[in-house]
Amino acid sequence: MSILDLKQAVLEANLDTVRDGLVMATFGNASGIDRASGQVVIKPSGVSYDTMTSEDMVAVRLDGTRVDHHLRPSSDLDTHLVLYRAFEGIGSVIHTHSTYATIYAQALVPIPCLGTTHADYFCGEIPVTRYLRADELGEHYVAATGEAIVEALKGRDPMAIPAILVAGHGPFVWGATPKSAALNALILEECARMAWFTRQLNPDITAIPDALRDRHFFRKHGNSATYGQEKVV
Repeated sequence: MSILDLKQAVLEANLDTVRDGLVMATFGNASGIDRASGQVVIKPSGVSYDTMTSEDMVAVRLDGTRVDHHLRPSSDLDTHLVLYRAFEGIGSVIHTHSTYATIYAQALVPIPCLGTTHADYFCGEIPVTRYLRADELGEHYVAATGEAIVEALKGRDPMAIPAILVAGHGPFVWGATPKSAALNALILEECARMAWFTRQLNPDITAIPDALRDRHFFRKHGNSATYGQEKVV
């Protein structure tokens, strides 16, 4: 994918979060990476979604240096960069403050896998990071957020659990492409909403059995996936 195509895809992912009701005002950002060139494209800081175009998307290198733009990148850029450096398989990162996922993040409660809707996209509960320490809240704060995410996912496959809740903050999700990451952001919010109401009806409900969870996740993901149509060679 060319950088121009990536900018268009990242713009669409940003707009998808607004269309899907996951972002209000300018609370949120989406990015994508071209692994071949090592360039990351991300939403500019504080620019209205109503007027934003693909030309406004900011391209930077993995070390954060700007490539081609007069606008400042999203204030969450360093979190995205940490995730791209840590998880080589991801192609896009999205951050929102969607209501139910953020409620769980603020309550420090993981989103449990209570049904197959959740299991179709996330192979287990969505974890919560720890709070950042006082010494992490200075100039290094945004990168430290990414490092806390990486820490919380240690030993897990980031493509099996393509989402996390940052304590007291909100959700971050990722995917192979900006389009898939935007879908994961939408599904995450719906899973959080359903989990909230499910526990109102049955506060003692626990996660579905692992075998059922895996049956649904792996029919859609991995080399043995059977969901959808066969690819024509």
